[in-house]
Amino acid sequence: MIETIQWTPSGVVMIDQTRLPRDEAYVTCTSYEQVADAIRTMVIRGAPAIGVAAAMGIAIGVQKADPARLDEEFARICETLAATRPTAVNLFWGIERMKRVFAQARGESIERIRERLIQEAIQIRREDIAINEAIGRNGAPLVPDGRTVLTHCNAGALATAGYGTALGVVRAAVAAGKKIDVFADETRPFLQGARLTVWELQQDGIPATLITDNMAGHFLKSGRIGCVVVGADRIAANGDVANKIGTYSVAVLAKENGVPFYVAAPVSTLDLSLASGDAIPIEQRSATEVTHVFGVPVAPDNTQVENPAFDVTPNRYVGAIITERGVAGAPYEQSLRALTAG
Repeated sequence: MIETIQWTPSGVVMIDQTRLPRDEAYVTCTSYEQVADAIRTMVIRGAPAIGVAAAMGIAIGVQKADPARLDEEFARICETLAATRPTAVNLFWGIERMKRVFAQARGESIERIRERLIQEAIQIRREDIAINEAIGRNGAPLVPDGRTVLTHCNAGALATAGYGTALGVVRAAVAAGKKIDVFADETRPFLQGARLTVWELQQDGIPATLITDNMAGHFLKSGRIGCVVVGADRIAANGDVANKIGTYSVAVLAKENGVPFYVAAPVSTLDLSLASGDAIPIEQRSATEVTHVFGVPVAPDNTQVENPAFDVTPNRYVGAIITERGVAGAPYEQSLRALTAG
């Protein structure tokens, strides 16, 4: 299994996703500031993975905090990590979970507080892997045998603590004996599909074909694609889904061509406080991600750029939302709340 992120005695170790697929290199973060920078610069990315990273960042930050100013420093650590990326709700879920443990440990020794935070971060990672495996089991029956699955961005082991959400569904379908292959959109401008998804699938020996983003409509029309499976960074109460930019286009094309469009995500990605996707904050990233490819300019100097990292797919295009607690369908206001009721 790909080890996306681990807690070690030396620090928080994570695979550097900016260097894949050319180099399989790892970085060790020894401070919460380094963890925050890794999230911000996409050394680690994917909603569940950055939730785990945030928890580990808090744990490592408290190891070095001044016991005499612990409340103040804990607040600063949490604020720093929360400010890294605004769209993925798992980031804030992980932070809130660590805040609850910190509050429960008040009055205990500093050594005990530090140990409890470490153990909680490790537990969040462990749970994430189990959750992804459950998502895979729940989603595998939806994947048609003998057909191609189209995916966008990377929602695999690299986007989680392990196994993956969308790619977890693919892995589970393969493990169930289904003969499938995957078409991966390249996912401009950061090329997560080209660099990460294809690399992951190759590690598992699952047949993968890379296509450019603007080829998706052609292949959806061809009849070759049996379903689309993507991940999510935040899902509103009505089932609107925020995911990597370009997801909305794929969803519209899938509906036009009668291809089921599925979203695979843990319950922690649900944000039932938001009535619809209109309220989901959309991260804006650097213009150089669009004007340059691997440091090489591909546009004229002084080109004006818009670079939203995510878009929102309205619920009417979503055939089902696959979670570890079951598969939700329309009307999502009821089905999503039912998943969280327990």
